[in-house]
Amino acid sequence: MNQLPEYIEHKFIKPNAIEAREYQITLANQAKNENCLVVLPTGLGKTTVALLVIADYLSKGAGGVLFLAPTRVLANQHYEFLKNNLNLDDIALLTGEDTLTKRRKLWANSVICATPEITKNDLDRQIVSQEQFALVIFDEAHRTVGDYAYSSIAQRIAATNIRILGMTATLPSEKEKATEIITMLRISSVAQRNEQSPDVVPYTQHTNTEWVKVELPHEMKEIQYYLRKALAARHNELQRCGLRMGQSASLSQLLRARDFVLRQNRRAAKPLFTAIRLHYALNILEAHGVTPFLRFCQRTKEKKGVGIKDLFENDSDFLRALAYASDAQKKGIEHSKIVKLAEIIKSFPEKTIVFTSYRDSVETIHDKLVEMGVAAGFLIGKAGENGLKQREQIETVQKFREGQYKVLIATRVGEEGLDISEVNHVIFFDNVPSSIRFVQRKGRTGRKSIGKLTVLIAKDTIDEAYYWVGQRKIRAAQNMGDKLTKELEKQQSKSILDTYF
Repeated sequence: MNQLPEYIEHKFIKPNAIEAREYQITLANQAKNENCLVVLPTGLGKTTVALLVIADYLSKGAGGVLFLAPTRVLANQHYEFLKNNLNLDDIALLTGEDTLTKRRKLWANSVICATPEITKNDLDRQIVSQEQFALVIFDEAHRTVGDYAYSSIAQRIAATNIRILGMTATLPSEKEKATEIITMLRISSVAQRNEQSPDVVPYTQHTNTEWVKVELPHEMKEIQYYLRKALAARHNELQRCGLRMGQSASLSQLLRARDFVLRQNRRAAKPLFTAIRLHYALNILEAHGVTPFLRFCQRTKEKKGVGIKDLFENDSDFLRALAYASDAQKKGIEHSKIVKLAEIIKSFPEKTIVFTSYRDSVETIHDKLVEMGVAAGFLIGKAGENGLKQREQIETVQKFREGQYKVLIATRVGEEGLDISEVNHVIFFDNVPSSIRFVQRKGRTGRKSIGKLTVLIAKDTIDEAYYWVGQRKIRAAQNMGDKLTKELEKQQSKSILDTYF
């Protein structure tokens, strides 16, 4: 006989709304007492942990709550969740699509869900003051690196007593980035659970992963051959300029060389920047197909940059690759992944999310699936002529939830926090060399029942390289929480010793 679930009882949480899960309560209790980074796999209720902490702060009457999320869709999702579960009337959603006049009024609410860019801008404009908040929650806290708006907001509240709660599904695999996050957010402890944690196991669903390999069509292999030839010529040139890079120098190696070249080896600038562009072009061809490749090349041609004119006018190998690509496009040849994708989708009766990193391939995939009679929608960010505004993004997700679309094709905007519990199948159209993005994408499935993940890999392409890089980073990320905890304990021990001696 199944035991009936117990529910959280709290004056600021609606009755019979939130199931009492031991691990969520434990994580929330830790986050109430110190600046805490909660690491919890996707689908296990990070937002519920945030809700418990918010309710505690509201009961203290300590001040307002700011709940930050990196996308409008996710901020809206948090707003709806809080509105449905908090016993509170003054909850607001605030994004860059609201007018200045409207935002001035919205900032007066007790609990505010907002995007980081507009929060940073309004703090700078002094439309809102950090002093009105007692608690700031950074969802997808792994973004608190570099010049992302989270970092700026964290700096603004660094000298205050504001409690900080960071939340993420996984930590970065690189210690430097992980350390930057806990430093910027002034984190005192890492509260971590994984799918094997004893108190989490009863709430997890298994996800079956299948790696499906496809062969590039002959026409794409010809384009690939001439792009690789053009790239090899640039690598040779870089070696002649004194840069110690082999024929297999990766894109990340080339990108890291930019500052050195611009400071100390200007004659290597032209072959270096041309090699970077060729790498991008080759990666897009191999992972996404003919039309995305041609569109990338057209946009590159229209830019002003060192080596661009020479590449498009004098490089015979690159020009031959472009000619072959144009011919292939006229014949209707696209990536062989698309045919395999349609085959997989048609064999799976339930809803499917397809993730791709590149916006041009969203359009290509969408058009091909619709041609094949598949009800498909797409979810992309706001930027650009064809971008989706906040309202359109929310409408698209709602149509998918309601079953008007069987398939949702999404870029990165759909990777973070998208909660559609009925989805049991996720397909990666391309591989991502990032442990964070892999975990986030995978986490869109297997929420209510056994999930399925299908990863498409084109043989002898960047897909294979990214597969191995991604797997290595996932293993490194799994151990990062323990490493950070030890580091924080060392710092605290040192601080205590410094106090007494």
